[in-house]
Amino acid sequence: MASAATAILSDEPAPLTGVRLFAAAFALALANFVVVLDTTIANVSVPHIAGGLAVSPTQGTWVITSYAVADAISVPLTGWLAMRFGTVRWFLYSIVGFGIFSFLCGISQTLDGLIVFRILQGLSGGPLMPLSQILLLRIFPKEKAGIGLAIWAMTTTTAPILGPILGGLISDNWSWPWIFFINLPVVALCFFGVGSLLRPFETKKAKARIDTVGLILLVLSVGAFQLMLDTGREHDWFGSAWIVTLAIVAAIAFVAFVIWELTDENPVVDLRVFRFRGFSFATIAISLGFGAFFSQVVLTPLWLQQVAGYTATETGYVVAWIGVFAVLLSPVAAGLIGKIDIRISISAGIMWMAFVSILRASWNADVDYWTLAMPHLLQGMGMPFFFVGLTALALSSVPPDKQTSAAGLMSFLRTLSGAMGTAIATSAWDSQNRVARSELVSHMNDTGGAMDQLQRAGLSLEQARAAIERMVDVQAGTIGVLHLFLAAGVVFVIAAIAVWCAPLPKQVSMGASH
Repeated sequence: MASAATAILSDEPAPLTGVRLFAAAFALALANFVVVLDTTIANVSVPHIAGGLAVSPTQGTWVITSYAVADAISVPLTGWLAMRFGTVRWFLYSIVGFGIFSFLCGISQTLDGLIVFRILQGLSGGPLMPLSQILLLRIFPKEKAGIGLAIWAMTTTTAPILGPILGGLISDNWSWPWIFFINLPVVALCFFGVGSLLRPFETKKAKARIDTVGLILLVLSVGAFQLMLDTGREHDWFGSAWIVTLAIVAAIAFVAFVIWELTDENPVVDLRVFRFRGFSFATIAISLGFGAFFSQVVLTPLWLQQVAGYTATETGYVVAWIGVFAVLLSPVAAGLIGKIDIRISISAGIMWMAFVSILRASWNADVDYWTLAMPHLLQGMGMPFFFVGLTALALSSVPPDKQTSAAGLMSFLRTLSGAMGTAIATSAWDSQNRVARSELVSHMNDTGGAMDQLQRAGLSLEQARAAIERMVDVQAGTIGVLHLFLAAGVVFVIAAIAVWCAPLPKQVSMGASH
């Protein structure tokens, strides 16, 4: 790709303005939103899908895993695909494929068929994340490119939060196929908007041989690693020969992949962009920060529903507040770019998210609604400075002709860090629960008084025991999740420090017009 990565046109078309800019930005943001949404929308629908297809819930989780693996594999290929077919053209191919396979997922009658179509859906949808980012940056005037990046960042961060809520509402009130059918009108709207408004922004095509070896190694390494993360919890991690095998395959394939891509003349993934120190450290910071952020995105709804007794809808009303300041402050974050040292605003945003993590650690099982909602509301204040600033810093650190590859790599590592954050957080929560439960039980020397009170209140002996056991489980689950909120705060601090290892670019741009 290095010799052929001339994806940016030498004669840039004039940026869009007015209604055309709004419509094009809306179509691109909506495409990114629906693809990211599908990474989590099926999470709460697994029991419905398993019941509808007459399989076990454990088998049903492959609906989630298959999409995640395919999505992770296709994202880093974006730079090569955009160079080979054209940025706008491949965006349109991807959105059409995503729509077709969404429909086929909805009409699937067997689990095997659903998994195949989910894989194809993930392969189609993966490139839409970095492609929508690059195209948003190009359609905005250079001085307003930060707004385009802010729009992309907000759809990327809010979609996985809304996915489980929307999936639960659809599955409960309609039927599970509708979590896929709702993509169809969105796909049609995005295809029409991008196809009619962004044709002038098409990039030059450059024919290059397919890096078959690199592609095979990429599929092996990413596929094995993603499978290890997604199935490790149910197989007791490295106590399982299956997980150990996946880890070995992923490690060997990854080392071979890196060596091959760095020495091949036309690599399918251009790893050479990591030679730019600003890009490397910005990517490290956004990966650490997103892993910590996404672990909270996953743990909070789990804790609310499994421990605090909230429904999916009530959980939605709590976590939805995260988008308020995230949207309102995005223009502010974009406006600061180029006016102050961008590392200051980035690290301030990350440190604010660390502070909110500590604020979450003050929760208990009996907190009221606003105690739960306030950290979500406040967290939105730091998100624009974190996501917008880091993306600007990373893209400003590479030449214009490398930005599509850089955006694909950033999206890939962010997706992977989100998967790692989820796997580590959920497994650590289980472990913390067991530790906290054993400690609580060891201090319960005499529960006879509590048993007597519960029985005098009308409970049977068994009901009283169940009530006390439930109380212990609730407290253990709460203690476990609070420890992980604190751990996420520490990761945010490390990410903030990593930002200062990146040199300040001579000119902080957004990768828009050059």
